[in-house]
Amino acid sequence: MFKPSLLKKSSIGADARAEKTSRLKSVFLSDFFIFSVYIGNVVFIFGGMMEKISSEKLVEIVESYSEIAETEIDRVITDSRQAVNGALFVALHGENFDGHDFVADVLTKGAELALVEKLMPGAPADRQVVVKSTLEAFGKIGAYNRSLFKGKVIGLTGSAGKTTTKEEIKFALARYGSVYATEGNHNNHIGVPISLCEMDMNADYAVIEMGMSAKGEISYLTSLVRPDVALVTNVYPMHIEFFDSFEGIAEAKAEIFEGLPTGGGIAVINEDTNFADILVRRAAEHGAKTIGFGRNHHYQGKLELEQTGDAQLYNAWATLAVVEALGLDPVPAAEALKNFGALPGRGKIHHLKLPAGGTVTLIDDSYSGQPEAMKIAIDGLDKMPCRGRKIAVLGKMAELGDTSEDRHREIGERLAGSSVDIVIGVCPEMKTALACLRPEQKAHYFENKDGVAEFLINNLLQNNDILLIKGARYSSKLYQVTDALLKGLEKA
Repeated sequence: MFKPSLLKKSSIGADARAEKTSRLKSVFLSDFFIFSVYIGNVVFIFGGMMEKISSEKLVEIVESYSEIAETEIDRVITDSRQAVNGALFVALHGENFDGHDFVADVLTKGAELALVEKLMPGAPADRQVVVKSTLEAFGKIGAYNRSLFKGKVIGLTGSAGKTTTKEEIKFALARYGSVYATEGNHNNHIGVPISLCEMDMNADYAVIEMGMSAKGEISYLTSLVRPDVALVTNVYPMHIEFFDSFEGIAEAKAEIFEGLPTGGGIAVINEDTNFADILVRRAAEHGAKTIGFGRNHHYQGKLELEQTGDAQLYNAWATLAVVEALGLDPVPAAEALKNFGALPGRGKIHHLKLPAGGTVTLIDDSYSGQPEAMKIAIDGLDKMPCRGRKIAVLGKMAELGDTSEDRHREIGERLAGSSVDIVIGVCPEMKTALACLRPEQKAHYFENKDGVAEFLINNLLQNNDILLIKGARYSSKLYQVTDALLKGLEKA
């Protein structure tokens, strides 16, 4: 079984480490609390307390031999500032910090117990639950809390569009009952236990996202989630530097079916994706019923969407296939999807006023910069009707290893075969892509994101232009260009 481990410098590149470190820091430093998000006429509630667990039961769950004071916990925290009565503090390790350093402080502030790998001085020994690995023990607590959930659990993974599809499923299922879902993209070996510990036990459905960059990761996560329905949105060569072959990525995605109940689980599979045959075969090996979706097999009723590009269609088809898998009438879900909008950084559209008059359409796709996601975004822009010019601001693609130059060349060739008029390349790697453009396509280059927003506002944008901003959040930081445009230009 996959044994989760934190950030090993030898296994991932600098950009990958920066991204994973940033995500890990967010686990410690971001505030986790109950909050509401309004989309359309639906209110979604995130967070909340766990079912109470006695200290005796906790020791059993995490397989500890510690003698602990008799008490109860009703929440799990990883941020020492969140210390409250009823909390279990999990002391996780990071590259630049160690949760163990905060144990005494957390217990003094009121947390009931601390989960540790060694007894820490200055804190009562009978309030420290000692385990071999706090990270693995955290997963066991999440799995236990999930075992108490009485509703249906939908687990999903895929190479692109996971978070958007997760939000779309959550939005659609709200037509049938209460829904809990993974917050943001908490989809790794830390985020999934957080999601499971924060489950709303009164919800009818839970939608849990799972991500991976190596073989065995999904296998571990799905063992915690134990979904009733498992969805694979697509298979692209993301993180291929960590695999021996493209096919290996499909095998890793197929691990999600291992968590389905024997003989009663349902696999929802994109029939048009790469290596769909592998997904179908692996699902069958785990005794799952398969529901497919794609060009030749999808919801046939009326379907209105905010955007009608291929990515949006496949997300909607996946969502409606999940509704079908749950035995629900898909019509209410299909009707609801007309009110579902793209998420910030994941294709959200903004209409903005220009200083000199006129408007521009901004497509904010600044979260992911992987090659296939980049191609999907370019294709979407290519197919959009436009009365002005089509402009693409593209950042470098990270985590590509020795294939980086070839993959950037592929993006340039994709642009050259499109109706995109102007391309702004950001970061040195994008020079390869810019060199592939047709002579009539205009190219601009920036070493980094600095000055891009000012150039767009003051020198480039014209009435009726469509502007796509696409790049990896943690490497090219083009989301800051989006932020500057939204701050500097009024909404139309």
